[in-house]
Amino acid sequence: MAKHSSLAGRSPVRVVVVGDRGTGKSSLINAMASESFPDAVPPVLPPTFLPADLYPDNVPLSVIDTSSSLEKQSKRNEELKGADVVVLTYACNEPTSFSRLSSYWFPELQKLEVKAPIIVVGCKLDLRDESQEVSIERIMTQLLQQFKEIVSCIECSAATLYQVPEVFYFAQKAVLHPVDPLFDHESQALTDRCVRALRRIFVLFDRDMDDALNDAELNEFQVRCFNAPLQSSEIAGVKTVVQQKVPEGVNSLGLTFPGFIYIHNMFLRKGRPETLWAVLRNFGYDNDLKLQDDFLPVPSKNSSDQSVELTGEAVEFLNGIFRLLDMDKDRALRPAEIDKLFCTAPESPWNDVPYMDAAERTDMGYISLNGFLCQWALMTLLDPSYSLANLIYIGYSGNPAAALRVTRRRSVDRKKQATERNVFQCYVFGSKNSGKSALLDSLLGRPFSNSYTPTTVEKFAANAIELMGGTRKTLVLREIPEGEVSKVLSNQDYLADCDVAVFVYDSSDAHSWKKSRDLLEKVARQGDLTGHRVPCLLIAAKDDLTPYPRAVQDSVKVTQELGIEAPIHVSMKLGDSSNVYNKIVSAAEHPHLSIPETEIGRKRKQYHRLLQHSLIFASVGTAMAVVALAACRAYAAKKNSTA
Repeated sequence: MAKHSSLAGRSPVRVVVVGDRGTGKSSLINAMASESFPDAVPPVLPPTFLPADLYPDNVPLSVIDTSSSLEKQSKRNEELKGADVVVLTYACNEPTSFSRLSSYWFPELQKLEVKAPIIVVGCKLDLRDESQEVSIERIMTQLLQQFKEIVSCIECSAATLYQVPEVFYFAQKAVLHPVDPLFDHESQALTDRCVRALRRIFVLFDRDMDDALNDAELNEFQVRCFNAPLQSSEIAGVKTVVQQKVPEGVNSLGLTFPGFIYIHNMFLRKGRPETLWAVLRNFGYDNDLKLQDDFLPVPSKNSSDQSVELTGEAVEFLNGIFRLLDMDKDRALRPAEIDKLFCTAPESPWNDVPYMDAAERTDMGYISLNGFLCQWALMTLLDPSYSLANLIYIGYSGNPAAALRVTRRRSVDRKKQATERNVFQCYVFGSKNSGKSALLDSLLGRPFSNSYTPTTVEKFAANAIELMGGTRKTLVLREIPEGEVSKVLSNQDYLADCDVAVFVYDSSDAHSWKKSRDLLEKVARQGDLTGHRVPCLLIAAKDDLTPYPRAVQDSVKVTQELGIEAPIHVSMKLGDSSNVYNKIVSAAEHPHLSIPETEIGRKRKQYHRLLQHSLIFASVGTAMAVVALAACRAYAAKKNSTA
């Protein structure tokens, strides 16, 4: 196979060399740098730079020597914390230095929480007593069983230059081509993430979708990853080897996915992780087996009050994917079908918060097409990069830059008194047990529950709302726990992402009403101070209970003073939502209305009005002065002509 892809341009790999005094640290570094063994070396060398062209990856190395003395321990520890890889030395002619690896060095590295891979290096191999010769394989096995951080174990001699370049090659390879993300040592198999990444690559080249790579498809893969085609005899040879080891790896149509996996597993077993990484990096994967940022052209927001949405092209692709997965044509996807959708992604993004249970599902717990599209809309709103990555994982082959669009600023929407958004985010504030969660559940069509569980973290619910004329908008409700309000409002830009804020209160409870009124005033003030003014609505929940009289009077008075709509009365228990979701969307579509008028806002408006009047007065005065000047000049000209 051809040489793996270059990582030229990467910053130098930082190699920190540690070990007991006299184990040969400085001599090892010096021998590598000078390709010779000097008679004497300093106790600690200055940082040594090894050029990029030393190894095939074209990445330079910065090698840091360290002192073993106690007084220099803090300096050594600092270097270790900044290491990309650690070379840990012992002397082959001193058995006690080897035993010190387990008794001192590894516990010390664990105490310092050093996460870098470790290369164990036996120096002074030329001085070892032949009668004490130890099997390097046995040493490696013994150490690996104790310490999972070790990736290689090698013995060398600086005096004879034996295997000195290999030490630093293994060190560089441990950083640039790490084994841990690819291989699970306990199960002795490729990691789940590695298998998922390879499945995506396999699917990309399975053009005829017959679950096998024919010779042409296999060659296309070879050329893409290694810039060199395979001869027919080479392809036949590969298939023969695979079929001998994994009978199901080859069928009459070509190389199957188990066979594809076997080939890549074989590279690892032969100590060639760089070959597997060449494939993975060719398709944009980083060391965490996720797509690198370079492969995710997410459009940039120029302002905090913009948001990101899916384009029509991306929505059309998702509609097609849904139809393809819905094998039984029941217009819903079962959990197994969702797992199949994301089998080429690092993990299923909807198994955890905030996406878990955030969209509409059928009575059987399956996700409908509407719920499916709303999940994607929510993911794009909250994390555009994650959404785009998952679109690519599941097979979006269009221009990634055409999958997402940035909306117009909300402040501009208010000035133009209209919006072009398709997804509206509504913050749901209120006291504990006021009915916030019931509002979210009802949006998703879930039955009312009498049991109460306090909300401690933000929760989301997303669903499509059908408007007059047949248009549909996605409404995202974001429940803010009472205990988180102060924290979230301390963020100056928190309201920038908000299209509408609703304040839910238990209409039968005095405390609940007072809390919502206070929250409304806080949010309104915050909007005036930061410039992120948002439409606000009051929701009087639990309308089936006897209302608290004072709340009825006060709520009307407060809404009149603030210039917003009267409270919307709902009872989720009785199924009476008073069309509340359409009213929320209507407030979002008319962003200049329902904005509370606070004292700060009134003063600011009055100031602008006075300023405007002053400017008008000044401009009128200037105009009069210009007219007077023109009249004087005309009079003077007339007088001169008659003289």
